[in-house]
Amino acid sequence: MRIVIAGAGIGGLTTALSLHAAGFTDVTVHERADTLRPLGVGINLLPHAVRELTELGLGERIARLGVAPGTLSYHNRHGQLIWSEPRGLDAGYRWPQLSVHRGRLQMELLAAVRERLGPHAIHTGHRLRAVQDPAETPVATTQVGFATAGGDVLVTADLVVGADGIGSALRRQWYPDEGAPVWNGLTLWRGTARAPAFLDGRTMIMVGDAEQKFVAYPIGDGTINVIAERRGPGFAGGAADWNRAVDPEPVIRLFRDWRFPWFDVPGLLAAAGEILEYPMVDRDPVDRWTHGRATLLGDAAHPMYPNGSNGASQAILDARTLAFHLAGKPLGEALAAYENDRRPATAALVLSNRRQGPEQVMVLAHERAPDGFTHIHDVLTPDELTEIATGYQRAAGFHPGALNDRPSLNARTGAR
Repeated sequence: MRIVIAGAGIGGLTTALSLHAAGFTDVTVHERADTLRPLGVGINLLPHAVRELTELGLGERIARLGVAPGTLSYHNRHGQLIWSEPRGLDAGYRWPQLSVHRGRLQMELLAAVRERLGPHAIHTGHRLRAVQDPAETPVATTQVGFATAGGDVLVTADLVVGADGIGSALRRQWYPDEGAPVWNGLTLWRGTARAPAFLDGRTMIMVGDAEQKFVAYPIGDGTINVIAERRGPGFAGGAADWNRAVDPEPVIRLFRDWRFPWFDVPGLLAAAGEILEYPMVDRDPVDRWTHGRATLLGDAAHPMYPNGSNGASQAILDARTLAFHLAGKPLGEALAAYENDRRPATAALVLSNRRQGPEQVMVLAHERAPDGFTHIHDVLTPDELTEIATGYQRAAGFHPGALNDRPSLNARTGAR
């Protein structure tokens, strides 16, 4: 079986590795960028994703890239603790949570693809244009069109996987009237800072509420990932661009009063070398990912708000689930099983993240006690706090008991 993957991000590269591990030998990845570089800022890989990378033989390699947080704590904008919970191994998982630089992770996955599938498995400078319509597709194969610097090229494939991100050309082919991603009125400013460790050096913090928030966590080598967020037009207005560097001073001023005995928010923002501006966007879930011999994966299938730190992890789960079903079923059955497993689950996560996901504890604390509280249990009951946290874990597929006991997605078919 010849499989063509569009997109060399985390989802696309993990798909290639998963298919190779499952016994598929004719797999290529086509990326629109001319050169793959370690771009981006920090991300979190939750234990369910780390399990899948570990079962691909990459656990130790990825762990060396970052930090395994042991605690996640939520605070109001006055610095008061709302809720704290253990993470990763400290929470009883068999696998850690890992906080890493997205670009370093992508480069490690890229290196693994080249090692295992060969240097010619990656084709850069290939922008997906279209996949042959299922009604026109021959029984055995489909045609994939790419634009390159040397002109348009056609590639024949038995299966096409669209892992080409939130602006997916494959998704746009099937849903041409979908329009631009949906902006929720929040603007994110992200960066990394070389700074001393805070608290115990292994804690991820979230401070604020639905209107304004700050997130920080270490990602290794003395670097802290920082995310500032506020509702409003943003400094670029409604047309905020992706990855646009902005003057940090206006962002710092938004948080000038967020200085606590245990943390200095404006100080850490000032230490960031560059601040990038992003609109917080997602897309409405669609009722179908697969058309003929092509399917969607990762952000192309289910772009979601970053609440809950789940985007990259869900793409990794997509990749492993797709390979698992392809290894044991005929193509049509495998694609149907993949979509049945993943589409309802990710649609529910997209909608949950619109309700703030686990960060709902911060929203409720602010609504009920905007000026702060004497004790959090005067504002939110222990049962409410626990249910918000564990409910999201169950929805996202990383509740400790369920994850630890779930059968492996490792699968092997004959070489194809």
